[in-house]
Amino acid sequence: MNYSFTDYFEKIVLVKRPYLTKEMCIRSIENPLRIEIQDDGERVRFWGMISEMDGRIIRVITLIDQRTIHNAFPDRDFVP
Repeated sequence: MNYSFTDYFEKIVLVKRPYLTKEMCIRSIENPLRIEIQDDGERVRFWGMISEMDGRIIRVITLIDQRTIHNAFPDRDFVP
């Protein structure tokens, strides 16, 4: 599957959170623990477990196409 990245993701997210990689985000989308469409109907949330981060959970936000990655961050409040 082909993925793309918003300018925000490339210029802000990856710089602000250098411990995250595009590959981690893609794995979270392809093997999610949970998926939700945001209330605005314009974005989709994916949660994934990241082994490189001691099994911590990250939330990845895509545009509604589910292929354009817009944001990602550790989600300390995730409840399965």
